Amino acid sequence: MAALKYAGLEDTDSEEELPPGWEERTTKDGWVYYANHLEEKTQWEHPKSGKRKRVAGDLPYGWEQETDENGQVYFVDHINKRTTYLDPRLAFTVEDNPVKSTTRQRYDGNSTAMEILQGRDLSERVVIITGANSGLGFETAKSLALHGAYVILACRNMSRANEAVQRILEEWHKAKVEAMTLDLASLHSVQHFAEAFKSKNVPLHMLICNAAVFAAPWSLTEDDLEATFQVNHLGHFYLVQLLEDILRRSSPARVVMVSSESHRFSEIKNSSGKLDFSLLSPSKKEFWAMVAYNRSKLCNILFSNELNRHLAPHGVTSNAVHPGNMIYSSIHRNWWVYTLLFTLARPFTKSMAF
Repeated sequence: MAALKYAGLEDTDSEEELPPGWEERTTKDGWVYYANHLEEKTQWEHPKSGKRKRVAGDLPYGWEQETDENGQVYFVDHINKRTTYLDPRLAFTVEDNPVKSTTRQRYDGNSTAMEILQGRDLSERVVIITGANSGLGFETAKSLALHGAYVILACRNMSRANEAVQRILEEWHKAKVEAMTLDLASLHSVQHFAEAFKSKNVPLHMLICNAAVFAAPWSLTEDDLEATFQVNHLGHFYLVQLLEDILRRSSPARVVMVSSESHRFSEIKNSSGKLDFSLLSPSKKEFWAMVAYNRSKLCNILFSNELNRHLAPHGVTSNAVHPGNMIYSSIHRNWWVYTLLFTLARPFTKSMAF
């Protein structure tokens, strides 16, 4: 202990913590070095652990590395409009010759989409996200756009969709985002959207079927189908069929169906064990909003599984995703009872960024 203090290396809780007067920096090619401002010297080894390190991965999207007039590297964050000499990748360093250790989980329930995408360059990817003007769809669109993807927000309400586009552009003016009209409650609108997208002559690497209605009252669409079932499932089913050829040509590509754990509380078979399609589009008298939602989410999963079996040999994967039970979004807006329940639960929920 005395020797450490004599050397200016006071004891701390972590061997990775720098002593007073020391600063961590990086070279142009990513090697970490340490500057001792008290003695005006630099060294490659960490002053406490003696380890040599380098930063891992590329700079986060929106960052650029520059060199000042003295030859020192600095970093420009175009998204937040700030400049710093601190490399944003220093939180993700690796040892020069690391010793393999036991595997640990890299991400958990507190990881954000931006953290998981850190260092990824998606500039060659084209993405369609349905219902992307708010909630989980917007967070997904923003995260992918800020990492370079060309993202199309496929939404029913174009006013809100254009507002969402502007919010993303305010964070990163070079983001490639666009809003296109898609009303899943109209099969004609789905067809028109697919034709409009095909006319762009671009590939399609990700199709994220996110849009959904929850606790909506009984109603029939212009196609004479129960609205919850059509918006949550049939509209997406038709959209995937219309874009399947582009997905195949864009291989590797993927389809993501945003489903729900609540699919477990549903049944779409009759007493004889056969699939009963009347349960999927019930009459007004037989309709219960929560059950209709659960059944539509079960159909998402069944469709995703079959789609993966059908398209995986062609380089297109399909996955159904449960976003989490404790996420506060606007999906509950159709009925005041659910709004009240979600509001009471909000202190215990995660933000949509997680």
